[in-house]
Formats: sequence, C-alpha cells, structure tokens
Amino acid sequence: MDSVSKQKRSWIMSRVKSSGNKSTELKMISVFRKNGFSGWRRNYPLEGRPDFVFPKERIAVFVDGCFWHGHPSCCRVPSSNREYWTGKIEKNKKRDRLVNRRLKEQGWKTLRVWEHEIESAKTARRVEKALEEGAAEAGKARAVSASKGSKAKGPRSRPRTK
Repeated sequence: MDSVSKQKRSWIMSRVKSSGNKSTELKMISVFRKNGFSGWRRNYPLEGRPDFVFPKERIAVFVDGCFWHGHPSCCRVPSSNREYWTGKIEKNKKRDRLVNRRLKEQGWKTLRVWEHEIESAKTARRVEKALEEGAAEAGKARAVSASKGSKAKGPRSRPRTK
C-alpha cells in the first residue's frame, strides 16, 4: 500500500526525469574509454534520445534499464498495480521498436544494451563490431560522393587573401 495519495504519487513521479542516469551512463563511458572507442556524444539531438551517439558512423546506443524496458528474466513487475506497470512496460517496449525502425529508415544503426550487461565483454565486442561496420559504410559514402564530382573543401582549398 502506498503511503501517499494517487494524485501526490503522480506528481512525484512526474518530477522524475529520464536524462542523466549517472550509474549506467558512467559505466558505459568507462567501457568506451577502456576499449579506446572515440567519437561518441551524449545529448545528441536524435529521435528517441539515445544515451550515446557515434555521429560519423551513424550509430545510436541506448542503455535500457531492465525494469523499464522489460528484460525477459530481470524485470519483476510489482504485485501492486500490476495492470498499470505491465501496460507501462509494454508501451516502452513498443516505443523502443518504433524508434529502432525510424532510425534505421534514416540510415542509423541502433544498439540496445541491457543495464546488467554494460560491463560484459560481449557489449564491448558489439560496439566494436558496429563501429567497424559504421566506418566501412561511412567510407563507402565518401567514395560515392567523391566519384560524383563533389570537391573536397579542406581548410586551405582556396588561396588566402588579406
């Protein structure tokens, strides 16, 4: 039984913001640094608000909480208000699938990492593989644009004038 009214609980929960989940984000940053992954950004303006983005490789990384995103074996739905929580988690999972689909349509690859798997070697391998594939795709795109006659505009492509 809850110690506060339904309206008060709703108000309290509305104040909980999803950005800046420090423990999982800091763990993921640690994995990136430990494995020498560079080029990632946080708070990148992309649909679905990924936790991390590698813009050059067009990779969006989401660190999903086992409860909020309904991990098959880790998620334990509370016994009180079970119908609400089941519906809430199902909506989250449906939104995750929609975001994955939309980002794919826009040419992005998505990686979803469960919070309990952040520090596993499997996660580092998945990120490394995605970065390699993303770099290869980015290289192909540059080669295609170069073959179409686009001029490279380097920092000194024009003579300097004073």
